[in-house]
Amino acid sequence: MNSILRGEKIYITDELSIINAGHIVLSYVKKKKFSIVDQTKIITATSELTRNIIKYAGKGTVYIEHIFNSIREGLRITFEDFGPGIADINLAMRDGYSSSDGMGLGLPGTKRLMDEFQITSELGKGTKVIIVKWIS
Repeated sequence: MNSILRGEKIYITDELSIINAGHIVLSYVKKKKFSIVDQTKIITATSELTRNIIKYAGKGTVYIEHIFNSIREGLRITFEDFGPGIADINLAMRDGYSSSDGMGLGLPGTKRLMDEFQITSELGKGTKVIIVKWIS
């Protein structure tokens, strides 16, 4: 079971929120001494998922948590919106699929960058993505 040491909520309302979220997440990963490679992975995932909130829902939240259990510590970031939702998550998770003009690398690419990835979505109610990166 994971425990939470501290959390911070960021409201995503416009494209500047993408930069703000990236800066806040970067401050967390630097404090926790993630490797440069892992810092890059976490910031890339944060940027992609925050951009998705703006693109598909217009607004939402990002919640950053420092987590730990008996053997390790890490960072859990939850991205949540109350937009239209994803009709077919399995399709959205396929490389090359895009519901817009993108390259279709966002969700599956983000999953590959992280240690844990969970997505839930309901049409008309929104989408929630939770990512975790453990300190190696």
